[in-house]
Amino acid sequence: MDIERKQIVQTFLGIVNHISDKDYQKRAWIKGEEADFDETCCVFFGIGDSIIEKYKDFEITEDQYQLLKKFRDELEKFSDNNDLPQLFIDTPEWTKITLMAKKVLEVFNYQN
Repeated sequence: MDIERKQIVQTFLGIVNHISDKDYQKRAWIKGEEADFDETCCVFFGIGDSIIEKYKDFEITEDQYQLLKKFRDELEKFSDNNDLPQLFIDTPEWTKITLMAKKVLEVFNYQN
């Protein structure tokens, strides 16, 4: 994989890392210190959809692809119905999303 594609995947996984990290979310989304939830989702779907669509070009395995696709679909369903982190951050539904994000990071051997 060329350096540019590798960097795109790393940037994308950084966003997934933010989705997995409630401490980051409380600081960034609720206290407003960094990107908000909407911006995080926009970047996630903007980069992620092209990676998923052309996953073989990004040297993503079938297992990585399947998990990433499932995570993407769950996050889309969630974000379509929720936009205020203050109201959802401690819900079981959001915890499920953060745990799925952690699995994605594991399957990609992500180190931040």
